[in-house]
Amino acid sequence: MRKITVLSMITLDGVMQAPGGPEEDVSGGFKYGGWTVSYGDELFGRIMQEEMKPADYLLGRKTFDIFSSYWPDHADFWPAVNEGTKYVLSQTTENSDWKNTAFLKNLEDIQTLKQSEGPDIQVWGSSELIHLLLKHDLVDELRLKIYPLILGKGKRLFDSDTVPAAFTLTESHVTSKGVIIANYRRNGEVITGDIEL
Repeated sequence: MRKITVLSMITLDGVMQAPGGPEEDVSGGFKYGGWTVSYGDELFGRIMQEEMKPADYLLGRKTFDIFSSYWPDHADFWPAVNEGTKYVLSQTTENSDWKNTAFLKNLEDIQTLKQSEGPDIQVWGSSELIHLLLKHDLVDELRLKIYPLILGKGKRLFDSDTVPAAFTLTESHVTSKGVIIANYRRNGEVITGDIEL
């Protein structure tokens, strides 16, 4: 069985929309695109290089459109994304010129992919896809970069359909710019009870 890891840059209030640039995703009138730009440092760069090592990728159609228009021409920076298989959840698109791309139609296709043999699968961007995965408890690991700002509006990592789940912190760092980098592994059910004084 393959592990599905969600990698996401989020604000303190959970916004994940358009971290990379002003025109990345302006849907809903979003006007803060590129909100991560002033927070880079050496530690952040090292961790990103580690996370950009070879894998397969599961993407929503909108993120795929953004990636496929950019990464084939920037292979020197992230060669793995061109070489790895891109699995795209889409009901409208069925083919692409970007090499190593396959299209999935529904949740059952994702579940079959997860049960197959092969490299672990990374999910970048793709807020609607992440909501679907979290609703059906298909996320094995969260790799979050939590930025010290609040945007108020925008697409969020979690929504009200997320299945309750417990996670264990497996690694964490704080950059010189105050970005919390935290990796969480799925770890059973939520435990409730009374706080004892």
